[in-house]
Amino acid sequence: MSGQIITETVTPQEEGARLDRWIKRRVQLTQGQIEKMLRTGQIRVNGARAKANQRLDAGNEVRLPIFSTETMAPKAHYTARTSAEDREFLKSLIIYEDDDMMALNKPAGIAVQGGSGQGRHIDGLLMGYYGEDEHRPVLVHRLDKETSGVLLVAKHPRAAAQLSDMFRGREMDKVYWAVTVGVPNPPMGQIRCWMIKGIPDPDEPSGYRPYDPKSTVKRRDVDRERMIRSAQGVEGARHAITDYNVISHAGMKAAWVALRPETGRMHQLRFHMLEMNTSILGDHKYQSRREVPQGLAEGMHLHARALIIPREHGKPTVIVAPLPPHMVETFATLGFLEQEAGRDPLAPFI
Repeated sequence: MSGQIITETVTPQEEGARLDRWIKRRVQLTQGQIEKMLRTGQIRVNGARAKANQRLDAGNEVRLPIFSTETMAPKAHYTARTSAEDREFLKSLIIYEDDDMMALNKPAGIAVQGGSGQGRHIDGLLMGYYGEDEHRPVLVHRLDKETSGVLLVAKHPRAAAQLSDMFRGREMDKVYWAVTVGVPNPPMGQIRCWMIKGIPDPDEPSGYRPYDPKSTVKRRDVDRERMIRSAQGVEGARHAITDYNVISHAGMKAAWVALRPETGRMHQLRFHMLEMNTSILGDHKYQSRREVPQGLAEGMHLHARALIIPREHGKPTVIVAPLPPHMVETFATLGFLEQEAGRDPLAPFI
């Protein structure tokens, strides 16, 4: 690396990007290398020292050292990792796309992000979907591995920041469909409670105790973690709110429930159905004591049915994901008809 410097201007599409991520798109540096260059002033924003997590504005001028040709290879390795088959698979999942975002109908059984033993996942497939000169797509929210449905992806940093703010500010309506074991009673209403992450503990009556993030004890069985009931004021507890409505039911054995989460907590809908003395069909982590109906399709019956995204100008964008095959089969078996829910995804809550 020479003593020369270059200056690049942040584009409108890159507005809202973190500085460290903006740099990594241009050069292959580790987080540690970036932090060191920021501390020593080799990298500056508008002539001033900056931190890795600083959010960039359009028109900001970022000063960078001149790197070797080998280092300046931001995206070629992404495309190489993704096979033509994977690219076609990802393309088949797209149910909406514009200049700022795209929405996928995520199948049940594929993880959104990588982790221990996850293998193929959506985030990895996205790495090679776009060409070398384009921005890397950014996941705006998450779905559990066994949950299907609408998954929103931003095409550039400005869109990622705007869409993430909508999720955090509860400006975006989310509608899920579930098939439950048993029928929630009352058939419509709102669930409010405090919940906290729990880890297995055979000495507790419930079999779980709250996880203490300050504890030095290692979490040995992450797959067995689950949310448990808590109370206001408990460290780590989060308040969760869900509107629900039973659209149809098959006697008292199963129900088709529309769910509208007002908050976005981990496993919120699955936990809330258990709090209603029911559980989502196929959910073995949050399973009630009710008898599970026989002869129904395998798999968890929780589907992110729709997102309603407000627009600065014009009507909201409504994205609806078709049901996955196993839920289509269960609907047919139980006699549920999709038109019962109405054309507007929010109709069950109006």
